[in-house]
Amino acid sequence: MSFSQVLDSRRILLGITGGIALYKACELIRLLKKENAQIRVILSTGAEEFVKPTLFSALTGEKTYTNQDFFVATGSIPHIELANWAELVLIFPATASFLSKLRTGQASELLLTTLLATRAPTYLFPSMNTKMWEHPATKENIEVLRRYGYLVYEPAYGELACGEIGKGRVPEPAEILELITAHFKPKDMKGKKVLITGGPTREYIDEVRFLTNASSGKTAFYLLKEAYYRGAEVHLLWGLKDFPYVLPKLNYVSDIPYPKIYFIETTEEMFQKAKELFPQVDVAIFAAAPCDFTPLYPAKGKIKKGEPLTLEFKLTPDIAKTLGQTKGKQLCIGFALEEGDKLSDYAQKKRVEKNFDIIIANPLGTAGKERSKYLLIGPNFEKIFEDMSKEALAVTVFDLIASLS
Repeated sequence: MSFSQVLDSRRILLGITGGIALYKACELIRLLKKENAQIRVILSTGAEEFVKPTLFSALTGEKTYTNQDFFVATGSIPHIELANWAELVLIFPATASFLSKLRTGQASELLLTTLLATRAPTYLFPSMNTKMWEHPATKENIEVLRRYGYLVYEPAYGELACGEIGKGRVPEPAEILELITAHFKPKDMKGKKVLITGGPTREYIDEVRFLTNASSGKTAFYLLKEAYYRGAEVHLLWGLKDFPYVLPKLNYVSDIPYPKIYFIETTEEMFQKAKELFPQVDVAIFAAAPCDFTPLYPAKGKIKKGEPLTLEFKLTPDIAKTLGQTKGKQLCIGFALEEGDKLSDYAQKKRVEKNFDIIIANPLGTAGKERSKYLLIGPNFEKIFEDMSKEALAVTVFDLIASLS
């Protein structure tokens, strides 16, 4: 399933409450509509004081429901119809007042009653002043709502509408879009353990200087994200030890173990940790770019300028080859970077040599770029993608894994 198809025709009910952050709902709806999701909106009585329903009807192309619809005698029962229609419910923003009412099971308005009637998974996105968020009553309300089964997405830290700085900001719409996408991803990797290596390694010449390469680790991150969002227990060996902040934030997905990330430095360290984890996993993806050579005699301290310098090197362990040749049940996937005219031949040879089930090859000139030509070769297929993003590659890889499992 491609990235763009995940939200296609999904039925999402958006409950908007009376907080100033509701203006962000307009961008959230735009993003969801771009992914072809179906969206219906219910305004709380508080939200009706801020905006008119016409705004959201224009954005969604659907009727926007208000509390007036709760009492109109048309023969329909809107709160039951909306509760049954929704595949997913978002309360955005969720004010302290609304959370308090929801915690006590109030049914005094259309949105609250719909939430009592629905069995769809429901995400709450609290938004309020930091002091209100930290108040014992709010904390207790959140704890109770979590026990009820509501999925509470804690607010972010930053500048608030009141001008104060603290925790209480509603997340940005793009972050929520990713959360919703993760929710609807097929969980075809649930119960599987996945090992991913990513980023470069370092081989020290002295205690200050080292050999490395320009790998950004982005491909490994997208593979990590896709595996996690599809339900896998993921172990990432991350070669950018001193740069943990380059790992973007992952949204927490309920009932799936959060990925374990091991920060390593040298090729030997990556090899030893991979060797330890490899027997436990179902899938191993060797996406790292470890150094192939390490100084035979690294210097103590710092080599001074002007000193005679001769470096001798030895080979580092070939992690993918060593583990690939000892594999049993594991599905092994590797990468090849080579000149374009030799891409297919080199990749085929490397797949056999390293005992990979799938190899992913891309031309030398595309290293480090966001998009690339990719050649995917498996036991009985060869697929060429002329211009593909790293994120789309990750989706394709796990579609293939699911088909081979």
